[in-house]
Amino acid sequence: MTAQPPTTVRPDPVLPAAVLWDMDGTIIDTEPIWQESQVVLTARFGAEWTHEDGLSLVGSGLERSGEILRAKGVDMEVEQIVAWMTDFVVERLHGDDLPWRPGARELVEELHDRGVPTALVTMSRRTMALVTAEAFGARGFRVVVAGDDVERPKPYPDAYLSAAAQLGVDPTTCVAIEDSATGVASAVASGAVTVGVEHIVPLAEGACDVLLDTLDGVTVDRLLELTGPALAARATDRQGGPASVPASAPVTEGDAR
Repeated sequence: MTAQPPTTVRPDPVLPAAVLWDMDGTIIDTEPIWQESQVVLTARFGAEWTHEDGLSLVGSGLERSGEILRAKGVDMEVEQIVAWMTDFVVERLHGDDLPWRPGARELVEELHDRGVPTALVTMSRRTMALVTAEAFGARGFRVVVAGDDVERPKPYPDAYLSAAAQLGVDPTTCVAIEDSATGVASAVASGAVTVGVEHIVPLAEGACDVLLDTLDGVTVDRLLELTGPALAARATDRQGGPASVPASAPVTEGDAR
């Protein structure tokens, strides 16, 4: 009798305790609106502002943006600048259809349907964050952490740590989804398994656990497949596994196809 090869048993994918979402550039495509606000405001004061200046602020806390705009010649207090830009963007977000990023809304809603809690973690003001959160209705976020809810902005991990704490979960059991280098650094520092989705600015390969160029077509099952190895490695670390157990290698878009 011919011996049969052993059957390979693939482990069930590890379900995250929660998925923590960045907003601007990840769920809704607001970065062009933020950049327009910067152009309009600097023009009012005759200040020089370039496209590169705008790109340098992607993912930053609004206070930092306000400080840079003030240094460029916008004669307003930092908080006034932040409030003006926020109002500018919010006015363009009200309506029947927000500028959704491909695949993002569908994935948030499917996570809800599968019983995976989600949180919105953004450096935008809470008033703006709630515009997006409320668009999901009952299929949206259990927790919203905005820029005015934390003392230290991204790239510090405070916002992600706060979201995990409010959900009652360990951040290392969570998946975070980000689009900027600043946001990725924040999520990684929190210990969450981090998915980077490139949009306006490139992300360095190896900076996060999974690197994609879009969420279009990414289902919950696909997300679990991509993040499962890193979640399993975090679980081994939490259980005090042997030091020789290697961390999972980052997954890039080429691997994900």
